[in-house]
Amino acid sequence: MLIRSGAEGQIEPIAVSEESTVIAEYEPEPVKSERYQSESELEKAFIAQLCGQGYEYLAVSSEDDLVANVRVQLEALNGITFTDTEWKAFFSEKIAGVHDGIVEKTARIQEDHVQILDREDGSFENVALIDKANIHNNRLQVIDQYESTGRRATRYDVTILVNGLPLVHVELKRRGVDLREAFNQISRYQRDSFWAGSGLFEYVQLFVISNGTLTKYYSNTTRDRHVDETAGRRRRKQTSNSFEFTSWWADGDNRRIADLPGFTRTFLAKRTLLNVLTRYCVFDVERNLLAMRPYQIVATERILQRIRTSTNHRRTGTVDAGGYVWHTTGSGKTLTSFKTAQLASRTDGVDKVLFVVDRKDLDYQTMREYERFEKGAANSNTSTAVLKKQLEDPDARIIITTIQKLSVFVNGNRRHPAYDQHVVIVFDECHRSQFGDMHTRITKAFKHYHLFGFTGTPIFADNAGTSGNPRRRTTEQAFGERLHTYTIVDAIGDKNVLPFRIDYVNTLKAAPRATDKRVTAIDTESALLHHDRVRMIAEYVLDHFDHKTRRGAGYVLKDKRVRGFNSMFATASIDAAKRYYNAIEKLQREREETARAAGRRYERLKVALIYSFAPNEDAPDGLLGEEDFEADGLDRDSREFLEDAVQTYNGMFGTSYDTSSAKFENYYKDLSGRLKSREVDLVIVVNMFLTGFDATTLNTLWVDKNLKQHGLIQAFSRTNRILNSVKSYGNIVCFRDLGDAVDDALALFGDKDAAGIVKIAPYGEHHAKYRQRTADLLGRFPLGREIVGEQAQKDFITLFGSILSLRNVLVAFDEFAGDEILAPRDLQDYQSVYLDLYDSFRRAAEGDKESIGEDVVFEIELVKQVEVGVDYILMLVREYQRQKGNGVDKQLEARDNIARAVDASVSLRNKKDLVMEFVDAISADSRADDAWRAYIARRKLDELEQIIAEENLRPEPARAFVEDAFRSGGIPAGGTAITKILPPVSRFARKDNHGAKKAVVLQKLKAFFDRFSGLS
Repeated sequence: MLIRSGAEGQIEPIAVSEESTVIAEYEPEPVKSERYQSESELEKAFIAQLCGQGYEYLAVSSEDDLVANVRVQLEALNGITFTDTEWKAFFSEKIAGVHDGIVEKTARIQEDHVQILDREDGSFENVALIDKANIHNNRLQVIDQYESTGRRATRYDVTILVNGLPLVHVELKRRGVDLREAFNQISRYQRDSFWAGSGLFEYVQLFVISNGTLTKYYSNTTRDRHVDETAGRRRRKQTSNSFEFTSWWADGDNRRIADLPGFTRTFLAKRTLLNVLTRYCVFDVERNLLAMRPYQIVATERILQRIRTSTNHRRTGTVDAGGYVWHTTGSGKTLTSFKTAQLASRTDGVDKVLFVVDRKDLDYQTMREYERFEKGAANSNTSTAVLKKQLEDPDARIIITTIQKLSVFVNGNRRHPAYDQHVVIVFDECHRSQFGDMHTRITKAFKHYHLFGFTGTPIFADNAGTSGNPRRRTTEQAFGERLHTYTIVDAIGDKNVLPFRIDYVNTLKAAPRATDKRVTAIDTESALLHHDRVRMIAEYVLDHFDHKTRRGAGYVLKDKRVRGFNSMFATASIDAAKRYYNAIEKLQREREETARAAGRRYERLKVALIYSFAPNEDAPDGLLGEEDFEADGLDRDSREFLEDAVQTYNGMFGTSYDTSSAKFENYYKDLSGRLKSREVDLVIVVNMFLTGFDATTLNTLWVDKNLKQHGLIQAFSRTNRILNSVKSYGNIVCFRDLGDAVDDALALFGDKDAAGIVKIAPYGEHHAKYRQRTADLLGRFPLGREIVGEQAQKDFITLFGSILSLRNVLVAFDEFAGDEILAPRDLQDYQSVYLDLYDSFRRAAEGDKESIGEDVVFEIELVKQVEVGVDYILMLVREYQRQKGNGVDKQLEARDNIARAVDASVSLRNKKDLVMEFVDAISADSRADDAWRAYIARRKLDELEQIIAEENLRPEPARAFVEDAFRSGGIPAGGTAITKILPPVSRFARKDNHGAKKAVVLQKLKAFFDRFSGLS
């Protein structure tokens, strides 16, 4: 739909499409006023606009009003009338169950929106909470300034009710305030009050944050996981849990719609919002709600529209019935393809949806991704016989297969009923092997098909190969017209993927009279694989590994805290891979022996190697040659070398793989999993993992391989998946001159100006800003001088936060070593001041005091990246022990170092009394590690027993409750577990006493948990 704004903010449709959730083209309304707008005025204008778009304004002053409205709305939606008894039971059991949380309520909206009402006359009736079949039957209302009291009284800005249930919450900040503060405010609501009363605000599916100028949206589990992580509770799985995973809204051409009025006219248009809530959210099996981005929705709807129009015009089985989607690598093609397959499989007349990949590893990975979105939604197959059975099974609606298996099926079944079925065939990464004979055989066999392809790197006429290779057709010739485009430039601009930082390391030395051009043109294996060059590169990798992969940065991944990221080394050949593997292992042994001789410990990198026989060389247009799981094609030496490397891997991880066909595939899968969980530091590859592999923990690619066009973008894109604020770019270290190839590839798959967007600015540009801001810091806020006044404190927070952000970018540059300006001790002291202010503002917010904390954002995640933990403190304690007997001054200095490190630590500063008491008590000859564990165990037991005695808790259940909490990562506030440890309550006691007692006990146990978590 194309829209423009008419008089007085009215919306005038230019062209209306029944299918489009995302408008085709957005024309922004001219700014009418430049005067200051308060947050209150922003809110009033927003509500007025919603009412102008058909929302009903509802004035509510209490939860009773809110609940009563839910009843009225559900009665209207379902055409029923509840009796008071029926409503009380239905509400308490089917809407606001006492044990229900965000996950259960999200499942109710997304998966189980029709609930059964037990009527008083013994009959049953279906009650829909939301109408997904006819979305215009749903009623939208808007409320504002709703007050809720949980841990403390809170007041919410604007909430959108769908059939009375709060499904969308909007948090507004005045213009000029950092958008992240609205995100943080919602996190505070979740912690303090969304769960209060009947917990209806835990039904919120989507959050919108805006400061009038900028507006973004995100799902409830993004918020929920963020709260859990900031509270120190560990989750089973890594999730999209930070501000980095909020999304922009845009039009069909990816033009961002950021201002609040424009966002309201488009995203919050009734039909669009209801479509997003009912069709374009995916609640996956890990219980994460994924809200699709606009480009994903556009691509899905254009494919569905093409299916319908080509079917109506009887064009199935032709190129006109299909098309391709160009969405850059890392932008979420699997989610888009899954939603497309899911909705296509539900389209009238469609019998099957085949999702076709071209390698076993992609088959495995795609199957896992599909299974993540919906258990049992897709059927994968291990053989052509299984594929045949699935094609004959009417219940197998979505089938994942490889193009090789599908081709074998077609060759072995010249006539089969499946060929006459109405099928949708979706090709993943359609730039690779779907252009040859297999593609032709498949399209000739099926009669009534729609063919769609997804790719991050299409083949155009300019890069379709040589004239002597006539099968190198363009993507459009093979699949049909382009249906939607979202390039790497779009994705980086939206911050959906990261930019690249590219280093070129000169590794070839010229003869005395040779020119640079002659040096960079050398491309013979004899020069590139010379022993001296291989060793020099291996030394460079080991010397620079820690700071390239940010080994000093800590973060939570899955259920554990890890340090830094991991990396991949792309080599030009199997011979090269073997040489580098040997060189790195030899250097590590040498460094380990040197460290041992000096009485130090050397931490070896966990290095893995993988390759297999590649039948074809890399194609002229940059396509990477395919590697399969058959090691039988390797020559004897390469097979034996790989077998030895696999056995070394087995020794590291206690596995039992080898290079036989069955076990080698499992080796690949295990290695893939350990790369994603950051257990492997470095994997050396030829082509494997360079395409179709996603690991958010991977941030560095070492390249000694000629890459260009498709292969270059695919390989580089292994490093630029978003993970957290610490990972700010993908690191590329080139040992060959790929400068021209990089610019050519970016121009081909972005635009002529892409290099300036896709590659981050050079070191000098970042360091100049860092140098200026550090000078401002030292001049305005010298250490030792108190920062007096709220404005000065705000200026310090903003300035030091910007320095932390710049350091986060600079730290991986080789040039930054020795150019940090701030000494480590000074940085630590400034960080302590920063954390002191953070703690004081947080306490003020908890006490409902007015605070400048509403106007500033603390970069706590960037502070945590250099978090000192117990291991570091114990190292300082050992130094303190060594200084005993060397004079009071030396001993006091060592003690001050410990205190300073604790003060600068986010997680340890509230445990300072524990640490310093231990330091003062330890003797010079004690083993620090053992003494620490014994000390913490004793203090933990003593303080727990004190709580049990003070609150008269049941001793054994209380101890078990706390032990379970440390195992699971948090004190559970809900459920019945907490009630089992409370003291008996007299039947004559007032009910409120029990609630107050529970709140006090929970508060004490949470404080106890926070105090001792992460110390043992």
